[in-house]
Amino acid sequence: MRPVDPRLLRRAGAVRGYLAAGVLIGTLLSTLVVLQAWWLATALGETFHRHTLTAVLAVLPLLAGGFIARALLTWWHALLAARTSAAVKSQLRTEITAAQLSRPDDRGLPTGALVTVMTQGLDALDGYFAKYLPQLVLAVTVPLVVGIAILSADPLSAVIVGLTLPLIPVFMILVGWMTEQRLRRRWRVQARLAHHFADLMAGLPTLQVFGRARAQAEGLRRIGEQHRRETMATLRVSFLSALVLELLATLSVAVVAVGIGLRVVDGQLSLTVALFVLILAPEAYLPLRQVGAHYHDAADGVAAVEQAFALIERPAVPSGHAEPPDLSESTVELVGLGVDFDQRPALAEVDLVIGPGEIVALVGPSGAGKSTLLRVLMGFRRADRGRVLVGGRELGDLDLRAWRQRLAWVAQRPALLRGSIADNVALGAAGAPRSRIEAALELAGAGGLDPDRVIEEDGVTLSSGEIRRVALARALLKIDCGGGQLLLLDEPTAGLDAATELVAIEALRSLGVGGLVVTHRDALAAAADRVVELRAPERTPA
Repeated sequence: MRPVDPRLLRRAGAVRGYLAAGVLIGTLLSTLVVLQAWWLATALGETFHRHTLTAVLAVLPLLAGGFIARALLTWWHALLAARTSAAVKSQLRTEITAAQLSRPDDRGLPTGALVTVMTQGLDALDGYFAKYLPQLVLAVTVPLVVGIAILSADPLSAVIVGLTLPLIPVFMILVGWMTEQRLRRRWRVQARLAHHFADLMAGLPTLQVFGRARAQAEGLRRIGEQHRRETMATLRVSFLSALVLELLATLSVAVVAVGIGLRVVDGQLSLTVALFVLILAPEAYLPLRQVGAHYHDAADGVAAVEQAFALIERPAVPSGHAEPPDLSESTVELVGLGVDFDQRPALAEVDLVIGPGEIVALVGPSGAGKSTLLRVLMGFRRADRGRVLVGGRELGDLDLRAWRQRLAWVAQRPALLRGSIADNVALGAAGAPRSRIEAALELAGAGGLDPDRVIEEDGVTLSSGEIRRVALARALLKIDCGGGQLLLLDEPTAGLDAATELVAIEALRSLGVGGLVVTHRDALAAAADRVVELRAPERTPA
């Protein structure tokens, strides 16, 4: 594990400022340690020489001031660490969200694992910034300043410290290799547990209907037990590594102490210098020991950061800069369009033209690529073959953000957010008048729904038919006053009764805009201006 990920330095200015402040604080802290050691050694030396406590009493105010100053510097360092951690976590979460929004059709991680990274995973950065990184800075500044002080007082002790000090990083590296492997394995198990649990919660109603809900308890128990074993194995390595580092540092200080004691007895070293070196010797090893102890606090956070950057740095769907043409006067043309998934065809070559104001129904068996075609039109996925022309211009040359403002979309499984029905309808037309929202609901056959009714996320308090009507009203409102000029509808009348379906069809025809409607319903296909049938692509064995 690299001490500081270079990508954090490039992306987060707060980290650069924090490291600079950390070097300054570490230097001040180590200087105070040296001064306190000298004051205390001098006072004790004078006490043994003169047999009076005058020197000790005189140095007490200085020592007290030094401790207060060190406490204030440590508090300042902790405050900077907390603020830096909060800033970096906020920035990473924002960038992950933006990256996911830029390519919603490309999931680098399962939903459960993504939630784990953005919540518990990035929260582990608190330990990285609050414990590991401060100690890493101190491990550079404190041994350097303390080592120079020991060298000026007793070169032989400085040589012993200089020879034994590098042993701690060597053992840290050896322990770190084992810890990193353990942590990566535990992270994979934790992500699998989160993904399995999220899938289980989503499919629980179906499992309950078929009497398979209780059978899932055994699967959860096994994954949970595997997670427990990996966590305990990581903790064992953590405790053993702390023991190794403490033992090594203790033996190193003991070697320095034995050498000093023999020379003091032999009269080669004064008591004041001996005390000064003995007080400073443990301080030289302490920061490195603490780095090893806090390595485990940082490892989870760094593993989550690697996952975060893997999501952030995936290539997004490229976007041009040209302004989309007016679709009320332009055609949308698909020429030989084809898409592959895992090197297998998911959408056969399609030739299709949507004229201004023309409603085209797209029919075909499941797996023919109807929903995939809609994703290509929305710019969420690039075609592997063929072209998409809008008013004669390549879709890739258009500003995708502006292009999507021209689209009104109803998904196969519409998503609703927690809030009022009116807020959900107005998502595509912010600031729309209340009268227009109510008119859109009426036009979509949802006039009986109270616009002020508060619904939970995904509309769990609504029926599937009501969810689809609200989503259809949202698309109608965007056409009405949100700048939408082209409808892209994926099974907009699925789950609706025949009477409500007729209302929805009339609403679509009354808009006077073009649209591409994926459907299996005969009534909706009959109401379209033209019907295009897709055939399932031939998939050869891999």
